Amino acid sequence: MSYQCPLCQQPLVLNQRVYSCENQHQFDQAKEGYVNLLPVQHKRSRQPGDSADMMQARRNFLDAGHYQPLQQQVCDLLMRVLPAPPVSVLDIGCGEGYYTHEVARRLEEQGEAIVYGLDVAKIAIRAGAKRYRNVEFCVASSHRLPFSDNQFDAVLRIYAPCKAEELARVVKPQGYVLTVTPGPRHLMQFKALIYQDVQLHDTTPEQMPGFTLMEEQQLSYPMTLNSEESAALLQMTPFAWRARPEVWGILATTEQFNCETDFTLRLWQREWQRESESAAPNEISDSQA
Repeated sequence: MSYQCPLCQQPLVLNQRVYSCENQHQFDQAKEGYVNLLPVQHKRSRQPGDSADMMQARRNFLDAGHYQPLQQQVCDLLMRVLPAPPVSVLDIGCGEGYYTHEVARRLEEQGEAIVYGLDVAKIAIRAGAKRYRNVEFCVASSHRLPFSDNQFDAVLRIYAPCKAEELARVVKPQGYVLTVTPGPRHLMQFKALIYQDVQLHDTTPEQMPGFTLMEEQQLSYPMTLNSEESAALLQMTPFAWRARPEVWGILATTEQFNCETDFTLRLWQREWQRESESAAPNEISDSQA
């Protein structure tokens, strides 16, 4: 199973680089290999998602290896719980595919796997599709996932928003959702530069109806960044919008900036549903469309 139409929820079929459904809705496959499944009526802005500067800053920072421990812990956890091949995995809010690509690479070592990367930012998806050929990339809304019911063995969600109803719709019964959120002290040193009153991140688990929290892990470690790396990290976070010019100046003139990472990984398992209840997620999804 591939994509479903974001307009009418019918299956999409690829023929000569054009995805089309039985209602004649068509979506061209880009030369890089991705497909844009974000209709203009579903956009909240002209260019939703990260800007080119934010995407490039994130790519530079991730390529330097600073978040590789998180990348590997995510992969290790998924490898441990996923069933035997073939498997299907979706990465929601995948950006340019740093985590998605490694998940796909690790899964392909074990056997047949298909990994999708979804993001609302076209510029990030284009960059990911050009670089990583082992991932199926698409531009789409995380609130209207262009996939069929019960399609995925697991969904990865690093910081990205998505309603639990949509996750319950696309994840197989007893399949998994792995979320990554900031731990209490994540990037406290950046917050201290920006806010007078620094608050710890809230650690209350989100509400995930239809899922059971199976496991929770913490990952924390220090980082020492040079001026370019610290500026890149700030650029790829929401803190960038609140950073005053003097904050950027401090980072530009600081040869070594020490800060903490603190991540919370939560593994959720989809609960079994009685057949009479299985239509509920579809009803919710249809109302969103």
